[in-house]
Amino acid sequence: MKKYAALYIRVSTDAQFEEGYSVDAQKDMLEGYCRSRGWKDYRFYIDGGFTGSNIDRPRMQRLIEDVRAGEIAQVVVYKLDRLSRSQKDTLYLIEDVFNPAGVGFTSMNENLDTGTPMGRAMLGIMSAFAQLERETIRERTRMGMRERVRGGLWMGGGRPPFGYDYDSASGRLIPNADAATVRLIYRLYLQGLSAARIAQMTGFHDDKPVRDILTRKSYTGVIEYNGAEYAGKHEAIIDRALFDRVQEAMKRRSAARSFSSGHLLTGLVYCGRCGARMRYQKWGDKGYKLTCYSQQSSKKYLIRDENCDNPKVWADEAEAAVIGDFLSRALKADESDMPAPESNEAPLEAKIQETQRRIKRLYALYAAAEDELLAESIDEQKRLLETLRRQAGDEAAQNRQAQARKTRRERYRHLAEAWEDMTDDEKRSVAQELIERVEIDGDAITVRYRL
Repeated sequence: MKKYAALYIRVSTDAQFEEGYSVDAQKDMLEGYCRSRGWKDYRFYIDGGFTGSNIDRPRMQRLIEDVRAGEIAQVVVYKLDRLSRSQKDTLYLIEDVFNPAGVGFTSMNENLDTGTPMGRAMLGIMSAFAQLERETIRERTRMGMRERVRGGLWMGGGRPPFGYDYDSASGRLIPNADAATVRLIYRLYLQGLSAARIAQMTGFHDDKPVRDILTRKSYTGVIEYNGAEYAGKHEAIIDRALFDRVQEAMKRRSAARSFSSGHLLTGLVYCGRCGARMRYQKWGDKGYKLTCYSQQSSKKYLIRDENCDNPKVWADEAEAAVIGDFLSRALKADESDMPAPESNEAPLEAKIQETQRRIKRLYALYAAAEDELLAESIDEQKRLLETLRRQAGDEAAQNRQAQARKTRRERYRHLAEAWEDMTDDEKRSVAQELIERVEIDGDAITVRYRL
């Protein structure tokens, strides 16, 4: 069988049109090399637009097949990294594919010829440098991405978050028409709808995209990268307070789903006489009754009063009473019940900034003339600053709690009209989120809400 030289050419998408790397440029140099050796029998193997990080390329695979079929005498490339940028792959091709078949390998740029002892010795060194170059490029890319996000810019590449477009000129995310859908998803979730129901309403195939949207901090104006958060320069679609309320709601619903019984009030019902928890107990074919754990000897650690005589009540009647109570509250809920909380955060922040400026001025005076009175004034202002910051933190926490209460009250107004359309799981989620506990004492049922 007459053998021929295989002239392999690879161009990546990034280097395809660079001088010295284009297909035509490599063809000219490889043909010139063949003419200088007097070789007339050669074939081109060209992979256009393929990375050199692996050998999973169509013409490379064909080249390997032809080598093993005994059709090739020599493989020639313009530069070693045209074969592969991976040291492991390069050595595999030379040691496990070319050499066993008696095929020589030549790289023009490095003057490398495995037909000579020096060429074989240089092979490992050159392959190592090709691997080093690839890893260096990768590290520089990662560093570039880190610097971009630290500067508040989107890392570039990939798909931007739903609700944003990527502006390559500025490097920023720009809200688009889908931003309104993002806000709707957050609002519907806080109204008690499940991610699956929201997906149906907003046109998603399943609930995964909805859950991704509900947990992506990018919508609050930050950029997440490698577990860290950076202040982004893009416009926020939702505020951080809304995002945090949704995360809290998701945790509560997740905790609610951990109950296996699937009953509406599981984990919420307490005995109004002894304070012990109450459980759902199967009562023949008639349904379930709610029973005080103090009357159950199977779990002694839950007993509060062995002599508790609170009668058992039918669960469906208790559930109906609770539903009726909070739906009636929902119908009565009004904006007048939700006064906007007065916030002292702004005045406190102003005092903090003024105190910081005062400390800077005192330090400047102290630097000019070290004086004991100035040192005492600096310490006094530092203590004041610490107190103001603590007060600001407490005020912020109180405001968050007030806002959370306001949100729950707002949800009440939607419950009456939405309740009948909710699934059982959605009703349980609403109950777990809005109700703190239900106390039952005989026929008397008291519902305590998270307001």
